[in-house]
Amino acid sequence: MPNLPDVVFLSIPAFVLLAVIEMVSVRIHPDDDAAGYETKDAATSLGMGLGSLFFDFLWKIPIVAVYSAVYELTPLRVPVLWWTIPLMLLAQDFFYYWSHRGHHVIRVLWACHVVHHSSRKFNLTTALRQPWTGLTSWPFYLPMVALGVHPAALAFCSSVSLVYQFWIHTERIDKMPRWFEFVLNTPSHHRVHHAAQGGYLDRNFGGILIVWDRLFGSWVAETERPVYGLTKNISTYNPLRVATHEYTAIARDVRAAANWRERAGRILAGPGWQPAPPSTAAQTPVTEPPGQTPVTEPPGQTPVTEPAAQTPVTEPVA
Repeated sequence: MPNLPDVVFLSIPAFVLLAVIEMVSVRIHPDDDAAGYETKDAATSLGMGLGSLFFDFLWKIPIVAVYSAVYELTPLRVPVLWWTIPLMLLAQDFFYYWSHRGHHVIRVLWACHVVHHSSRKFNLTTALRQPWTGLTSWPFYLPMVALGVHPAALAFCSSVSLVYQFWIHTERIDKMPRWFEFVLNTPSHHRVHHAAQGGYLDRNFGGILIVWDRLFGSWVAETERPVYGLTKNISTYNPLRVATHEYTAIARDVRAAANWRERAGRILAGPGWQPAPPSTAAQTPVTEPPGQTPVTEPPGQTPVTEPAAQTPVTEPVA
């Protein structure tokens, strides 16, 4: 097994230090238009981050078991060398893009990822607001393992991506140089991703690279000031409710569904999916053919008939 460092664990002191520096900078030089910090919100994000470390450890047990089985079955092997690691990082970033996009358009996956978007603030503590049900991402990376990438190497690449994405959760950086903005994910790109405006929804899914969004038509530039959060925001700072609120909503909608088709849609369709309203066939009143409407006499009245023709009375001949 390749001996690769756990870069997320090693980066925790840097995460804390940078978040503190950002808090101080916001206090000293506030931006009236920025979302800034809120104590309860930041505490919730920190709590979600600590909880994710524990739950991710539990989820890794079945995930590593599946990955190890696939790795043993494939005859392919990708060696961990100085020149293969960048290629593995590139592949991981490609599959991350599709995993991230899938978690926005399939509701049961969104129930996991919505945690990261639940804050109405956008700062470095928001990066730590991670889900506790991270079991939903592993299928997207199975092709890498099937092609011979060791599960430990895949875990290393995923951790590098996570560490990179920490610094892009800030409003203190406007825009990077143009070439940087064209190739790599930046705070400007990621502010769009966290915004709840219609034109910004479901955009900029990239992890390290933004080129996937440019290639697959999901990139949007930051123009107007983003409004962060969800289209239907939650009013709680309870980490347990933050972690589970969308699963609760799905269960409620499934119970109220009228049929199995609607139940499947509530789970597998997009987060805003609604069943089509029942079609009502237009009812045309039955009318008599024109010109054949019977005329009926008013009830209780005897029709008036013409008197019979009378034969004239003639006088006898004298």
